Amino acid sequence: MRSFVDLQRTFGNQPLELGAALARIDTGRGQERLFEAQMPELLSQLSVSARIASITASNAIENIVLDGARAEGIVDGSAPFRNRNEQEFAGYRDALDSLIRIDGYEPLSVPYLLHLHRLLLQHVGGRGGHLKIEQNYIVSYESGRRRVIFTPPDQKQAEVLLPELLARYNAAKQQALAHPLVLLGALILDFLAIHPVADGNGRLARLITTYELLSQGYGVARYVSIEQRIFDSKNAYYASLYESQQGWHDEEHSIWPWTSYLVRVLDGAYEDFGRSIAAGHGLGSKQQRVRDYVLHQAPDEFRTREIRRALPDISPATIRLVLNSLKASRMIGSEGSGPGARWHRL
Repeated sequence: MRSFVDLQRTFGNQPLELGAALARIDTGRGQERLFEAQMPELLSQLSVSARIASITASNAIENIVLDGARAEGIVDGSAPFRNRNEQEFAGYRDALDSLIRIDGYEPLSVPYLLHLHRLLLQHVGGRGGHLKIEQNYIVSYESGRRRVIFTPPDQKQAEVLLPELLARYNAAKQQALAHPLVLLGALILDFLAIHPVADGNGRLARLITTYELLSQGYGVARYVSIEQRIFDSKNAYYASLYESQQGWHDEEHSIWPWTSYLVRVLDGAYEDFGRSIAAGHGLGSKQQRVRDYVLHQAPDEFRTREIRRALPDISPATIRLVLNSLKASRMIGSEGSGPGARWHRL
Protein backbone atom coordinates (compact mmCIF):
# COMPACT_ATOMS: atom_id res chain seq x y z
CA MET A 1 0.00 0.00 0.00
CA ARG A 2 2.86 2.40 0.85
CA SER A 3 3.98 2.55 -2.79
CA PHE A 4 0.56 3.81 -3.93
CA VAL A 5 0.13 6.71 -1.49
CA ASP A 6 2.31 9.39 -3.09
CA LEU A 7 2.22 8.34 -6.73
CA GLN A 8 4.43 11.14 -7.99
CA ARG A 9 7.17 10.31 -5.50
CA THR A 10 6.94 6.59 -6.21
CA PHE A 11 6.70 6.55 -9.99
CA GLY A 12 8.04 9.96 -11.00
CA ASN A 13 11.75 9.10 -11.17
CA GLN A 14 11.82 5.95 -13.28
CA PRO A 15 15.40 4.99 -14.26
CA LEU A 16 16.11 5.75 -17.92
CA GLU A 17 17.47 2.29 -18.69
CA LEU A 18 14.21 0.72 -17.58
CA GLY A 19 12.38 2.24 -20.55
CA ALA A 20 14.38 0.28 -23.13
CA ALA A 21 13.74 -3.02 -21.35
CA LEU A 22 10.01 -2.28 -21.08
CA ALA A 23 9.92 -1.45 -24.80
CA ARG A 24 11.56 -4.79 -25.67
CA ILE A 25 9.07 -6.64 -23.50
CA ASP A 26 6.13 -4.89 -25.14
CA THR A 27 7.53 -5.75 -28.58
CA GLY A 28 7.70 -9.39 -27.51
CA ARG A 29 4.12 -9.25 -26.27
CA GLY A 30 3.03 -7.89 -29.64
CA GLN A 31 4.59 -10.84 -31.46
CA GLU A 32 2.89 -13.50 -29.34
CA ARG A 33 -0.40 -13.57 -31.27
CA LEU A 34 1.48 -14.13 -34.52
CA PHE A 35 3.31 -17.09 -33.03
CA GLU A 36 0.08 -18.45 -31.54
CA ALA A 37 -1.44 -18.51 -35.02
CA GLN A 38 1.62 -19.89 -36.82
CA MET A 39 3.14 -22.30 -34.29
CA PRO A 40 0.42 -23.61 -31.95
CA GLU A 41 2.07 -27.03 -31.57
CA LEU A 42 5.40 -25.57 -30.49
CA LEU A 43 3.70 -23.20 -28.02
CA SER A 44 1.78 -26.13 -26.57
CA GLN A 45 5.07 -27.97 -26.01
CA LEU A 46 6.60 -24.88 -24.42
CA SER A 47 3.65 -24.48 -22.06
CA VAL A 48 4.03 -28.08 -20.82
CA SER A 49 7.73 -27.55 -20.12
CA ALA A 50 7.14 -24.16 -18.48
CA ARG A 51 4.45 -25.57 -16.20
CA ILE A 52 6.75 -28.23 -14.77
CA ALA A 53 9.65 -25.78 -14.42
CA SER A 54 7.48 -23.17 -12.69
CA ILE A 55 6.08 -25.57 -10.10
CA THR A 56 9.53 -27.02 -9.42
CA ALA A 57 11.37 -23.67 -9.25
CA SER A 58 8.84 -21.78 -7.13
CA ASN A 59 9.02 -24.51 -4.52
CA ALA A 60 12.81 -24.72 -4.79
CA ILE A 61 13.07 -21.01 -3.91
CA GLU A 62 11.53 -22.00 -0.56
CA ASN A 63 13.94 -24.98 -0.26
CA ILE A 64 11.19 -27.46 -1.13
CA VAL A 65 12.98 -29.82 -3.50
CA LEU A 66 12.15 -33.18 -5.10
CA ASP A 67 14.23 -35.25 -7.49
CA GLY A 68 13.24 -35.12 -11.14
CA ALA A 69 11.18 -38.32 -11.36
CA ARG A 70 9.17 -37.63 -8.20
CA ALA A 71 8.60 -34.01 -9.21
CA GLU A 72 7.20 -35.04 -12.58
CA GLY A 73 5.00 -37.69 -10.94
CA ILE A 74 3.53 -35.16 -8.51
CA VAL A 75 3.08 -32.53 -11.21
CA ASP A 76 1.18 -34.86 -13.53
CA GLY A 77 -0.80 -36.37 -10.63
CA SER A 78 0.38 -39.95 -11.21
CA ALA A 79 2.25 -40.40 -7.92
CA PRO A 80 0.74 -40.55 -4.41
CA PHE A 81 2.21 -38.28 -1.76
CA ARG A 82 5.08 -39.59 0.35
CA ASN A 83 5.89 -36.49 2.39
CA ARG A 84 5.09 -32.84 2.99
CA ASN A 85 7.38 -31.61 0.22
CA GLU A 86 5.30 -33.51 -2.31
CA GLN A 87 2.12 -32.04 -0.84
CA GLU A 88 3.64 -28.56 -1.22
CA PHE A 89 4.40 -29.33 -4.86
CA ALA A 90 0.84 -30.40 -5.50
CA GLY A 91 -0.53 -27.25 -3.90
CA TYR A 92 1.44 -24.95 -6.20
CA ARG A 93 0.43 -27.15 -9.14
CA ASP A 94 -3.26 -26.76 -8.33
CA ALA A 95 -3.05 -23.01 -7.74
CA LEU A 96 -1.03 -22.37 -10.92
CA ASP A 97 -3.31 -24.53 -13.06
CA SER A 98 -6.38 -22.76 -11.73
CA LEU A 99 -5.23 -19.31 -12.80
CA ILE A 100 -3.86 -20.44 -16.19
CA ARG A 101 -7.25 -21.98 -17.08
CA ILE A 102 -9.14 -18.73 -16.44
CA ASP A 103 -10.95 -17.35 -19.50
CA GLY A 104 -11.54 -13.84 -18.17
CA TYR A 105 -9.36 -12.07 -15.62
CA GLU A 106 -11.05 -9.88 -13.01
CA PRO A 107 -9.35 -7.15 -10.94
CA LEU A 108 -7.44 -8.63 -8.02
CA SER A 109 -9.39 -8.95 -4.78
CA VAL A 110 -8.74 -10.26 -1.29
CA PRO A 111 -11.19 -13.18 -1.74
CA TYR A 112 -9.38 -14.30 -4.88
CA LEU A 113 -5.96 -14.09 -3.22
CA LEU A 114 -7.26 -16.16 -0.32
CA HIS A 115 -8.71 -18.65 -2.82
CA LEU A 116 -5.25 -19.10 -4.35
CA HIS A 117 -3.77 -19.42 -0.87
CA ARG A 118 -6.33 -22.09 0.01
CA LEU A 119 -5.32 -24.10 -3.08
CA LEU A 120 -1.65 -23.62 -2.24
CA LEU A 121 -1.99 -25.20 1.22
CA GLN A 122 -4.90 -27.57 0.70
CA HIS A 123 -2.75 -30.73 0.81
CA VAL A 124 -0.67 -29.86 3.88
CA GLY A 125 -3.38 -29.05 6.41
CA GLY A 126 -2.16 -25.49 6.82
CA ARG A 127 -4.26 -22.40 7.47
CA GLY A 128 -4.93 -21.80 3.81
CA GLY A 129 -7.40 -19.14 2.75
CA HIS A 130 -6.97 -16.98 5.86
CA LEU A 131 -4.95 -13.91 6.72
CA LYS A 132 -2.30 -14.23 9.41
CA ILE A 133 -3.50 -14.21 13.03
CA GLU A 134 -0.18 -13.24 14.62
CA GLN A 135 2.89 -11.20 13.77
CA ASN A 136 5.32 -12.73 11.31
CA TYR A 137 8.82 -11.66 10.34
CA ILE A 138 11.08 -11.79 7.31
CA VAL A 139 14.26 -13.45 8.51
CA SER A 140 17.65 -14.49 7.19
CA TYR A 141 19.85 -17.39 8.30
CA GLU A 142 22.75 -16.38 6.06
CA SER A 143 25.12 -15.75 8.99
CA GLY A 144 24.19 -19.05 10.62
CA ARG A 145 21.87 -17.31 13.08
CA ARG A 146 18.28 -16.15 12.76
CA ARG A 147 18.24 -12.44 11.92
CA VAL A 148 15.11 -10.33 11.36
CA ILE A 149 15.69 -8.26 8.22
CA PHE A 150 12.18 -6.77 7.93
CA THR A 151 9.22 -6.49 10.29
CA PRO A 152 5.92 -6.49 8.39
CA PRO A 153 2.77 -4.79 9.72
CA ASP A 154 1.04 -6.85 12.40
CA GLN A 155 -2.09 -8.89 11.77
CA LYS A 156 -4.54 -6.09 12.55
CA GLN A 157 -2.77 -3.67 10.21
CA ALA A 158 -2.56 -6.32 7.48
CA GLU A 159 -6.36 -6.72 7.50
CA VAL A 160 -6.63 -3.04 6.54
CA LEU A 161 -3.56 -2.64 4.35
CA LEU A 162 -4.14 -5.58 1.98
CA PRO A 163 -7.58 -4.52 0.64
CA GLU A 164 -6.38 -0.93 0.45
CA LEU A 165 -3.33 -2.01 -1.55
CA LEU A 166 -5.45 -3.92 -4.06
CA ALA A 167 -7.93 -1.04 -4.40
CA ARG A 168 -5.15 1.49 -5.02
CA TYR A 169 -3.35 -0.84 -7.44
CA ASN A 170 -6.48 -1.58 -9.45
CA ALA A 171 -7.28 2.14 -9.66
CA ALA A 172 -3.73 3.01 -10.76
CA LYS A 173 -3.82 0.28 -13.40
CA GLN A 174 -7.23 1.41 -14.71
CA GLN A 175 -5.97 4.99 -14.98
CA ALA A 176 -2.65 3.87 -16.57
CA LEU A 177 -0.67 5.98 -14.10
CA ALA A 178 2.53 4.10 -14.97
CA HIS A 179 3.62 1.23 -17.19
CA PRO A 180 1.67 -1.89 -16.14
CA LEU A 181 4.85 -3.79 -15.28
CA VAL A 182 6.05 -0.93 -13.08
CA LEU A 183 2.71 -0.98 -11.28
CA LEU A 184 3.02 -4.75 -10.92
CA GLY A 185 6.47 -4.38 -9.39
CA ALA A 186 5.10 -1.93 -6.81
CA LEU A 187 2.18 -4.27 -6.07
CA ILE A 188 4.39 -7.28 -5.38
CA LEU A 189 6.80 -5.22 -3.29
CA ASP A 190 3.96 -3.97 -1.07
CA PHE A 191 2.34 -7.40 -0.88
CA LEU A 192 5.56 -8.99 0.36
CA ALA A 193 6.13 -6.12 2.81
CA ILE A 194 2.63 -6.61 4.28
CA HIS A 195 3.27 -10.40 4.41
CA PRO A 196 -0.46 -10.98 4.88
CA VAL A 197 -0.56 -14.78 5.38
CA ALA A 198 1.20 -17.00 7.88
CA ASP A 199 2.80 -19.32 5.32
CA GLY A 200 3.35 -19.13 1.58
CA ASN A 201 3.75 -15.38 1.01
CA GLY A 202 6.55 -15.81 -1.56
CA ARG A 203 4.74 -18.48 -3.56
CA LEU A 204 1.51 -16.49 -3.43
CA ALA A 205 3.35 -13.41 -4.71
CA ARG A 206 4.66 -15.41 -7.67
CA LEU A 207 1.17 -16.69 -8.44
CA ILE A 208 -0.14 -13.10 -8.33
CA THR A 209 2.65 -12.09 -10.71
CA THR A 210 1.63 -14.77 -13.21
CA TYR A 211 -2.04 -13.85 -12.88
CA GLU A 212 -1.38 -10.18 -13.58
CA LEU A 213 0.99 -10.90 -16.48
CA LEU A 214 -1.61 -13.08 -18.18
CA SER A 215 -4.45 -10.68 -17.43
CA GLN A 216 -2.55 -7.90 -19.22
CA GLY A 217 -1.55 -9.94 -22.24
CA TYR A 218 2.01 -10.91 -21.31
CA GLY A 219 1.56 -14.51 -22.39
CA VAL A 220 5.25 -15.31 -21.97
CA ALA A 221 4.29 -16.56 -18.49
CA ARG A 222 2.62 -19.51 -20.24
CA TYR A 223 5.66 -20.46 -22.32
CA VAL A 224 8.69 -19.57 -20.18
CA SER A 225 9.01 -20.25 -16.46
CA ILE A 226 9.29 -16.89 -14.71
CA GLU A 227 9.79 -18.80 -11.47
CA GLN A 228 12.80 -20.62 -12.94
CA ARG A 229 14.44 -17.34 -13.91
CA ILE A 230 13.85 -16.04 -10.36
CA PHE A 231 15.34 -19.20 -8.88
CA ASP A 232 18.39 -18.88 -11.14
CA SER A 233 18.93 -15.33 -9.81
CA LYS A 234 17.79 -15.95 -6.25
CA ASN A 235 20.49 -13.84 -4.60
CA ALA A 236 19.53 -10.81 -6.73
CA TYR A 237 15.86 -11.51 -5.97
CA TYR A 238 16.37 -11.25 -2.22
CA ALA A 239 18.87 -8.39 -2.44
CA SER A 240 16.57 -6.21 -4.56
CA LEU A 241 13.62 -6.86 -2.25
CA TYR A 242 15.70 -6.00 0.79
CA GLU A 243 16.91 -2.77 -0.80
CA SER A 244 13.42 -1.65 -1.84
CA GLN A 245 11.89 -2.45 1.55
CA GLN A 246 14.21 -0.07 3.39
CA GLY A 247 12.10 2.86 4.63
CA TRP A 248 8.87 1.20 3.49
CA HIS A 249 6.98 1.82 6.74
CA ASP A 250 7.67 5.56 6.49
CA GLU A 251 6.98 5.75 2.72
CA GLU A 252 10.61 6.67 2.13
CA HIS A 253 11.49 3.54 0.15
CA SER A 254 12.31 3.20 -3.55
CA ILE A 255 10.52 0.65 -5.72
CA TRP A 256 13.23 0.76 -8.38
CA PRO A 257 15.75 -1.86 -7.14
CA TRP A 258 13.01 -4.49 -6.96
CA THR A 259 11.03 -3.33 -10.00
CA SER A 260 14.19 -3.15 -12.13
CA TYR A 261 15.00 -6.72 -11.10
CA LEU A 262 11.52 -7.93 -12.04
CA VAL A 263 11.69 -6.18 -15.43
CA ARG A 264 15.09 -7.80 -16.11
CA VAL A 265 13.59 -11.20 -15.35
CA LEU A 266 10.73 -10.59 -17.78
CA ASP A 267 13.06 -9.16 -20.43
CA GLY A 268 15.16 -12.32 -20.16
CA ALA A 269 12.04 -14.46 -20.35
CA TYR A 270 11.12 -12.88 -23.68
CA GLU A 271 14.69 -13.49 -24.90
CA ASP A 272 14.28 -17.17 -23.97
CA PHE A 273 10.93 -17.21 -25.73
CA GLY A 274 12.48 -15.75 -28.89
CA ARG A 275 15.24 -18.38 -28.85
CA SER A 276 12.67 -21.15 -28.46
CA ILE A 277 10.67 -19.83 -31.39
CA ALA A 278 13.79 -19.54 -33.53
CA ALA A 279 14.83 -23.08 -32.63
CA GLY A 280 11.33 -24.32 -33.44
CA HIS A 281 11.68 -23.10 -37.02
CA GLY A 282 14.44 -25.66 -37.63
CA LEU A 283 13.38 -28.31 -40.15
CA GLY A 284 16.22 -30.78 -39.55
CA SER A 285 16.44 -33.71 -37.17
CA LYS A 286 16.25 -33.26 -33.43
CA GLN A 287 20.00 -33.71 -33.14
CA GLN A 288 20.54 -31.05 -35.80
CA ARG A 289 18.23 -28.66 -33.92
CA VAL A 290 20.28 -29.16 -30.76
CA ARG A 291 23.52 -28.57 -32.73
CA ASP A 292 22.15 -25.38 -34.27
CA TYR A 293 20.98 -24.06 -30.91
CA VAL A 294 24.27 -24.82 -29.13
CA LEU A 295 26.50 -23.43 -31.88
CA HIS A 296 24.49 -20.39 -32.95
CA GLN A 297 21.81 -19.39 -30.42
CA ALA A 298 22.84 -20.41 -26.90
CA PRO A 299 24.43 -17.84 -24.55
CA ASP A 300 28.23 -17.76 -24.40
CA GLU A 301 28.02 -19.96 -21.29
CA PHE A 302 25.05 -22.27 -20.79
CA ARG A 303 23.78 -25.31 -18.94
CA THR A 304 21.66 -28.20 -20.18
CA ARG A 305 18.57 -26.76 -18.51
CA GLU A 306 18.73 -23.79 -20.92
CA ILE A 307 18.74 -26.17 -23.89
CA ARG A 308 15.76 -28.03 -22.42
CA ARG A 309 13.88 -24.75 -21.97
CA ALA A 310 14.59 -23.75 -25.59
CA LEU A 311 13.85 -27.22 -27.02
CA PRO A 312 11.25 -28.76 -24.72
CA ASP A 313 10.25 -31.50 -27.18
CA ILE A 314 13.77 -32.98 -27.31
CA SER A 315 14.78 -35.59 -24.75
CA PRO A 316 17.66 -35.12 -22.30
CA ALA A 317 19.32 -38.21 -23.81
CA THR A 318 19.42 -36.58 -27.27
CA ILE A 319 20.80 -33.37 -25.80
CA ARG A 320 23.56 -35.28 -23.96
CA LEU A 321 24.41 -37.18 -27.15
CA VAL A 322 24.87 -33.96 -29.14
CA LEU A 323 26.85 -32.23 -26.39
CA ASN A 324 29.25 -35.17 -26.10
CA SER A 325 29.66 -35.28 -29.89
CA LEU A 326 30.40 -31.55 -30.10
CA LYS A 327 32.83 -31.82 -27.20
CA ALA A 328 34.67 -34.72 -28.87
CA SER A 329 34.94 -32.57 -32.00
CA ARG A 330 36.42 -29.75 -29.87
CA MET A 331 33.62 -27.39 -30.85
CA ILE A 332 32.48 -26.89 -27.25
CA GLY A 333 34.04 -27.37 -23.84
CA SER A 334 32.70 -27.83 -20.33
CA GLU A 335 33.51 -27.18 -16.70
CA GLY A 336 32.09 -29.59 -14.17
CA SER A 337 29.93 -32.61 -14.83
CA GLY A 338 26.32 -33.73 -14.68
CA PRO A 339 23.30 -31.38 -14.90
CA GLY A 340 25.24 -28.52 -13.32
CA ALA A 341 28.06 -28.55 -15.90
CA ARG A 342 28.76 -25.21 -17.59
CA TRP A 343 29.27 -25.43 -21.36
CA HIS A 344 30.83 -22.91 -23.74
CA ARG A 345 31.74 -22.71 -27.44
CA LEU A 346 35.45 -23.01 -28.37
